[in-house]
Amino acid sequence: MTDDPPNVLLIVADDQRFDTIGALGNERIATPTLDALVREGCSFTHHTNTGADGGAVCVPARSMLLSGHSLFQLEGPGGMTRSHPTLPEAFGRSGYRTFGTGKWHNGHEAFDRCFDEGRNVFFGGMGNHWNVPVTDRHPGKEHPQSKPTRGFTGTGSVWPRHERYDGHASGTHSSELFADTTIDFLEEHRRTGNERPFFAYVATMAPHDPRTCPGEFLAMYDHDEIPLPENFAPEHPFDIGWRGRDERLEDHPREPEKIRRHIADYYAMITHLDAQLGRVFDTLERIGEREHTIVVFTADHGLAVGQHGLMGKQNLYDHSVRVPLVLAGPGVPGAERRETLSCHYDLFPTLCDLAGVDVPDEVEGGSLVPTFDSPDTTLREHVFLAYEDVQRAIRGERYKLIEYRTGEGRTQLFDLESDPAETTNLAERDDHAAVRERLRERLRREQAAKSDPLSGG
Repeated sequence: MTDDPPNVLLIVADDQRFDTIGALGNERIATPTLDALVREGCSFTHHTNTGADGGAVCVPARSMLLSGHSLFQLEGPGGMTRSHPTLPEAFGRSGYRTFGTGKWHNGHEAFDRCFDEGRNVFFGGMGNHWNVPVTDRHPGKEHPQSKPTRGFTGTGSVWPRHERYDGHASGTHSSELFADTTIDFLEEHRRTGNERPFFAYVATMAPHDPRTCPGEFLAMYDHDEIPLPENFAPEHPFDIGWRGRDERLEDHPREPEKIRRHIADYYAMITHLDAQLGRVFDTLERIGEREHTIVVFTADHGLAVGQHGLMGKQNLYDHSVRVPLVLAGPGVPGAERRETLSCHYDLFPTLCDLAGVDVPDEVEGGSLVPTFDSPDTTLREHVFLAYEDVQRAIRGERYKLIEYRTGEGRTQLFDLESDPAETTNLAERDDHAAVRERLRERLRREQAAKSDPLSGG
């Protein structure tokens, strides 16, 4: 560990795709807090969640981030590693105070391993943002302790909150609840004079549906003025192999007016979350820890919301696998961007390098720190993507090949340089046959290297 180790504040949003930060090119969304973070730090514009083995894409996404393993190397309860420490566990072993709040869909055992402390933790995938079932964990406790269950008639440990009514719902919104909890932790850390650096993990439930937030934020976006995405389609042209819950959030065929409403509410949720993160960052500044803290903002995965005729994230298009990644703080250059292909499991060695924490040999990812001094540094030439046993893809700097194991089978080839919205399939074009076969061979090699169960199949 370094002589003066930095704090780490790792924020993971839920369902927030790569193109939902104003400063990174979206002029229609208000994200002043994240805009300031982009100006303060370094943004990785091609950061990827490499897939999932089930409909709850968030579970393996967070497991890859916290374990440093790729999809088919995940192990143990919640997908967390058993062969080496998790990311927060590695920091804890190096003297850090480890703390977690927010959504945790990876099981109690994994949480207990990762963090010394946990407050207002949601052990679930989704729920009512205004009445979140949360529990606490305290140092030395083997399992989280339940909050009171006043007024709750279901099962499990739930803490109903009914502090206000704003015309939409009663209670405290999840984004506010987790921001309040983080602020309390930061203030308590300073107030008690704790000399240990902290590793704080804040996982929001927003902007995951149901897309409800205070009315003032919903009013910021007029759905009639929201343009449809370039790749909007009433239906996907063929079966992608998954028609689960997310794809039933809107009727078939997709109607433009309804998609505009979904997008408007999606943006409102993100703007509301942005405001809560602003309160957290203001607290860091007020207690004198901002310049001593590495702040990381990312998301577990993206979301279609009408693109390609889809609603969810159970696919391998960029809108569902690409997410924002912004780092700021000690050792990170300011107001810079990197286009290198990066993945969730690269965060483990990156944060360890910045803090001087040893990286377990088993971690598969590569540190992004070398890109800070050498912007043209490339971690990898391709990213391997997978969804269940029905979709496989290989993405390079320019081209992406997607293969579907459904029906008669389909192949898509996109030139992301000229067609970033992935609208023109080049797979059957004679002038792209060589590119297609080259990527297909690379995909087979990556499947074998990543222990894909379908390797060779």
